[in-house]
Amino acid sequence: MTLFHLVLLALIQGITEFLPISSSAHLILLPNLTALDDQGLVIDVAAHVGTLLAVLLYFRQDVAEAAVGFLRLVRGKVDTRGAFLALCLIIGTIPVVIVGLILQLTGLTVLLRSTALIGWMMILFGLLLYWADQNGPAEKKAEGWTLKDALVMGLWQAVSLLPGTSRSGITITAGRMLGYARPDAARLAMLMSIPTIIASGTLLGLEVAVTADAQAARDGAVVAVLSFFAALGALAFMMRLLRSVSFTPYVVYRLILGTVLLWVAYA
Repeated sequence: MTLFHLVLLALIQGITEFLPISSSAHLILLPNLTALDDQGLVIDVAAHVGTLLAVLLYFRQDVAEAAVGFLRLVRGKVDTRGAFLALCLIIGTIPVVIVGLILQLTGLTVLLRSTALIGWMMILFGLLLYWADQNGPAEKKAEGWTLKDALVMGLWQAVSLLPGTSRSGITITAGRMLGYARPDAARLAMLMSIPTIIASGTLLGLEVAVTADAQAARDGAVVAVLSFFAALGALAFMMRLLRSVSFTPYVVYRLILGTVLLWVAYA
């Protein structure tokens, strides 16, 4: 792969992973709408590694607390905030793992990579995000996360396996519906991305392990580094912007892109 192609993939994955505009959709659309080749599993795994490191660094305090709490959780103790946070993250990840395995084993993931489907999902879930953001109360804080809310957000997160939905977008939508303030809904959505990215990256990594070569490994390293910096910048930008701006700019982008994609698909 050319350096330009690698940089383009890293920027797309890094910038769109944590914004509510669907990174998977943009990565699918790149080869669908251009003459560029599909990037393959090695690059997908590398991009996920880069974005994972970015969210781990940005939310390092929450991550450290959950990691220490997980050690208590495996001993059967849920007596600290960290242990409870770890439990909520596990509960919120189970639905997407189950649905992801079903799609992978049945081969349905290939059938879902259509431009028309992405266009419809962009519009539908963009409108849903707008409705939830405008009408959802803002009375809950991330520190008050409950197991019930984690499960509800986890069920919605499983829907994000439809390309164009956006994992961060649908979990933020669920958080706003449940009454979490914008920064808190986004914070929970980002924390939920950590075990989800680890799970999906592990699944893809097992497939890559038997097919990767030295050149693919070098390409992957470039993408991982670049996607890390792109994701870190996008994440910091969104979290800072949410202090004073709603999710409407992302909704507008989704509606415009979705409309263009439907025109391309059906023209």
